[in-house]
Amino acid sequence: MKKALVILAASLSMSGAFAQSAAPAASATAAAASSADVRAAQHQQRVEERITWLHTQLKITPEQEPQWKTFADVMRSNGQTMGALYKQRRETENTRNALDDIKQYAQIAQAHAEDMQKLVTAFEPLYTSLSPEQKKLADQTFRHGHEHEHGQSGKATKPKHKSKSSPGAAASDAEPASTPAAQ
Repeated sequence: MKKALVILAASLSMSGAFAQSAAPAASATAAAASSADVRAAQHQQRVEERITWLHTQLKITPEQEPQWKTFADVMRSNGQTMGALYKQRRETENTRNALDDIKQYAQIAQAHAEDMQKLVTAFEPLYTSLSPEQKKLADQTFRHGHEHEHGQSGKATKPKHKSKSSPGAAASDAEPASTPAAQ
């Protein structure tokens, strides 16, 4: 009987210890989810800022609005795709192993490549609708945006203002920078 009471007392004290250690973990998980939601909202805000900046920079005319809308919608969709993938990555940061990490990075890279193809498809009709002056602006905007990101040495440089869209700011937060068109 004494043995049964000792086992019962031990299991009750252990269950209390497990309950106490589970509470901070649940709290940390909730905080991480909240942080991920905030970052996702900030990401979408940067995408919208980039769309607005490009619209102004390229001097889009009312006649070009249908092509522009298609292009902007693809930028938004791409931003949502990448935002969701990075949110998932942040949420699993403490639980994934090396193999999961590499698989997840491959998934992000694949999604980025697919999103870039969608962007090219949407940009082509817009680009062909641009006047010669607008095409020159587009060429300079996308080319110069890329140079600002990589500097003259070709090495990537950190943007000075993360919250402000620069000519090279990405429409998606994909780690591998590709072309300025997506940025």
